[in-house]
Amino acid sequence: MTTETTNPALVHPNGVTAINTQPETQPEAVPVKPKRDPRVLALQRFAMSISAFTILGHIFFGFEQAPITPIVGLLVGYASAIGFEALDAWAYNRQPDFAGGARALGVFLLPAHIGALACSMLLYGNSSLWPYLFAIIVGNASKYVVRLRIKGKLRHVLNPSNTGIAVTLVLFDWVGIAPPYHFTNWLHGALSWLIPVGILMLGTMLNAKLTKKTPLIAAWVGGFVLQALVRWLVLDHALVGALLPMTGVAFILYTNYMITDPGSTPSAPRGQVVFGFTAAVVYGVLVSFGIVFGLFFALVITCLLRGGVLLVARARGRVPA
Repeated sequence: MTTETTNPALVHPNGVTAINTQPETQPEAVPVKPKRDPRVLALQRFAMSISAFTILGHIFFGFEQAPITPIVGLLVGYASAIGFEALDAWAYNRQPDFAGGARALGVFLLPAHIGALACSMLLYGNSSLWPYLFAIIVGNASKYVVRLRIKGKLRHVLNPSNTGIAVTLVLFDWVGIAPPYHFTNWLHGALSWLIPVGILMLGTMLNAKLTKKTPLIAAWVGGFVLQALVRWLVLDHALVGALLPMTGVAFILYTNYMITDPGSTPSAPRGQVVFGFTAAVVYGVLVSFGIVFGLFFALVITCLLRGGVLLVARARGRVPA
């Protein structure tokens, strides 16, 4: 908006005042930079971290999967994620989340990127490529098959990549988890422990600053130690053996990058503590019964238990549908 003002220099000698019709120059408003979504920032950081770790792992660390595995895994992960989202958008007569340009597509594909590399890194299918791809597709599908409507929006209950891995392990008994040593297989001396420490520090900072999952991590780690002590005292399990998984890179990756998935874990600190501690207890029970791959099965069970709690809370009107 502009205003007309009287300029004293334009006052005529006969007393007639001339009007200056030139508009006053108003100061330009400083544009306010929109805040970036912390969830998107977290996904971007996780995607960059797991991408770098995958590249370094195949070149320098000694990953035992074929180098083609993460490449094909990413292509299948992207394609299946877009396909499932397009189908779901058509079924519910809505716009796909990836619509809206290159940026929207990039943000949409971040979870698929992380899940594809996680399955390609953690599973071991010997010379076969299809078990990795099967796990990736199952993980992406789980986001649409098992979900609840909370506050008017459908939300997935299961951790996608963990679910894909767990289902693959159940259906194909000849498929296993990548051996723990392969994360530092070719490293020697100081590098063999500097790399795990670096991964631990980076993951901890990301979760503390962006995902805000520190209570969940603390409850999970504390619960893991407690279940080891209980197994030692009650079941006479070797204490060192029960605590030994905590020293591996696989446990660090699982703790900082798997169990902290923002989409399938609580956001409130109290809920995070319950979730993390429950996962540790379920793991201890599974291991006590001699069930292998307990980390992955424990997380699936914990996610399902959380889904059941949400269903009950919604039925009682505590959580809006």
